[in-house]
Amino acid sequence: MVHGSHPCNTVIKALELKGIAFRRIEIPPPAHVPVMRMLFSERTVPGIRLEDGRKLQGSRAILAELDRLVPEPALLPADPVEAAAVLDAERWGEEVFQPLGRSLLWPTLKQHPAAAPSFSAGGQIPIPGALFKALIPAIARMEIALNQATPEAYAAGLRALPDYLDLIDAGIASGTLGGETPNRADLQIAATLSLLMTMQDLRDRIGPRPCGRLADRLFSVGGHIPAGVIAPALLPA
Repeated sequence: MVHGSHPCNTVIKALELKGIAFRRIEIPPPAHVPVMRMLFSERTVPGIRLEDGRKLQGSRAILAELDRLVPEPALLPADPVEAAAVLDAERWGEEVFQPLGRSLLWPTLKQHPAAAPSFSAGGQIPIPGALFKALIPAIARMEIALNQATPEAYAAGLRALPDYLDLIDAGIASGTLGGETPNRADLQIAATLSLLMTMQDLRDRIGPRPCGRLADRLFSVGGHIPAGVIAPALLPA
């Protein structure tokens, strides 16, 4: 895992909900790229090795296997129609919404490297704050390249955010998301929301909404980027 990674937080929360004992192995970005390719098949975190030696990679694949191994508490509704809706939302959460977290966070951190030490707090790898702050511009440039977080993608992500939030709130209103027992889609989507809300400019717009309250109920993510870092012209109303 990478400390603070939203898909990693999704898997950690699922393991905790199911009471499955696990050991974390943290890799700092972007060193995770060659390590994950060597240990698994792709460059991305999270990856998990089960007691029987099998390896899984990616939050959606891991959650599906955890549900199979430990059926209770279930991360899918018993009703087939409701389960299908949750799976559709989970797929959107991983394929569409999850990348938004990376494409918005890394350019913002590049603009405000002083916030970088707040994202390493609580991690297994002690990095002195001054050193991390000095390294973050280079790390951010590499992550921006890896995730294609171009200025155009950054601006497009901010423009798309209000529609995404409306879609998530609609899922909460319909009962697909936000139930008493978290489901796979809740864990997938709320982790990204929680990461986005480390940026105060976005927390002010997400936090008061139903989706923001869901994220705060399920996750407590370290990191804080103060208000005023994202250009006002790019911020959604």
